[in-house]
Amino acid sequence: MKVILTQDVKKVGKKGEIVNVADGYGQNFLIKNKLAVLATEHGKEIVAQRKEDERLQDLQHKADAEKLKETLEGITLEFVMSSGKEGRTFGSVSTKNVVEEMMKVHGIKLDKRKFIQARPIQSLGYTKLKIELYKGVIGTVTVHTKEK
Repeated sequence: MKVILTQDVKKVGKKGEIVNVADGYGQNFLIKNKLAVLATEHGKEIVAQRKEDERLQDLQHKADAEKLKETLEGITLEFVMSSGKEGRTFGSVSTKNVVEEMMKVHGIKLDKRKFIQARPIQSLGYTKLKIELYKGVIGTVTVHTKEK
């Protein structure tokens, strides 16, 4: 039986591939669990429609990420830290702190794991942190740490 996979199936194939499987496996597992459709003209139309929907959704997510990138460019987050001699600070500002402050002040939700080469900020002044908002879309968050 030839089927078109609608999702990746371990040891069978990748999404969108046409594979040949046993009749019972195809009917009772793959098709029943919506992991595949029969490889007919109608099945090919269904897969083509799903690919088109995913492509449009991908474009929408990328456009949203571009808007968020423009918004982040104009935002500066302020953190107040106590410091000792020579501008050395007590404590640091981590990506978790940046994400929490962004949500609290501006209502923008970011993922702390998406920051690129981010280390805790341990000095006073302005620091630019890069964050990957979507595939190929990198925004910049400006963080200003000042003394108490």
